[in-house]
Amino acid sequence: MFSISTLGDVVRIPPSLFGTTLKKAALNILKEKYESMINADLGYIIMILDAKVEEMGKMIAGDGGTFHKVEFDALTFYPKLQEIVHGEIVDITDFGAFVRIGPTDALLHLSQVMDDYLKSDVKSGMILANQSGRTLKVGSTLRARITAVSLGKAATMGKIGITCRQPFLGTQEWIEEEIKKAGGGSDKPAESSTEVKAEAS
Repeated sequence: MFSISTLGDVVRIPPSLFGTTLKKAALNILKEKYESMINADLGYIIMILDAKVEEMGKMIAGDGGTFHKVEFDALTFYPKLQEIVHGEIVDITDFGAFVRIGPTDALLHLSQVMDDYLKSDVKSGMILANQSGRTLKVGSTLRARITAVSLGKAATMGKIGITCRQPFLGTQEWIEEEIKKAGGGSDKPAESSTEVKAEAS
């Protein structure tokens, strides 16, 4: 789930940035510090959007920089259990596929693709289903549900697991097939009831 979070910090403006505006200097420092960071409470910090910097800063003896309180908005992505996500396959491995969701990659294990015998062909970048003939390949887009999330307090990269082994998940083609199957049986009773009315009249 994407969201905008408001955070607070104190930034040190070094003398080398005294020629730029206070806001621009603070934004540059915040971007270097926070962007691409993973936080256990916020998830993935994607981008610093805006900042309000207190003009009156503090100085510390022996330090040429100034310290300013700052309040800033950050675009974040926190994957939640059972959340439905859309993604694109970016890599095929012996044990499944990595799917790009938001700013990170989630693991779609072979056992979570579908109820079929699957073969992973790493060289051709495809996953093949034996009975249904369905395929997944690098570049395929799909709809999946998040089943596992592990970010950790000091994580450098999080771990996310997803599944397509539930109704109306997978590629667009798979979903359309399931919708047709689900709606196919509902037409017949409607037709028969119309025929009965026509005969009665």
